[in-house]
Amino acid sequence: MHKTACIITAAKFVGYLVRLEIPDRPVSLTKEQVQHIAILARLQLEDDEFEDVVSKLSKIVDFVDQLQAAPTENVVPMAHPLNMSLRLRADDITEADNRDRYQENAPSVESGYYLVPRVIE
Repeated sequence: MHKTACIITAAKFVGYLVRLEIPDRPVSLTKEQVQHIAILARLQLEDDEFEDVVSKLSKIVDFVDQLQAAPTENVVPMAHPLNMSLRLRADDITEADNRDRYQENAPSVESGYYLVPRVIE
């Protein structure tokens, strides 16, 4: 199933999932289009997999068309599916600053930073 997800992503990138020419005609992808998308997604599909992938992608495109047909003009965007607001807490310091105590165990420290050996010259 991960191959199908990669193909869908590549198809979105190429624009196969967006109908620009004839908006009222149902979209069905051809085997050549799926081959092109698979190449872009850098996937190697076997010959017996193409029919299955073409039918699955066509069903997905049809479902996307159904979703795009839903009326959304008067729908207010929301941050949460439930009608609720976030409880905000006061921005108070709750932890003590123990940096100096933690750095006592370090082999070398300077100006509050841990010093480590240079690895790139």
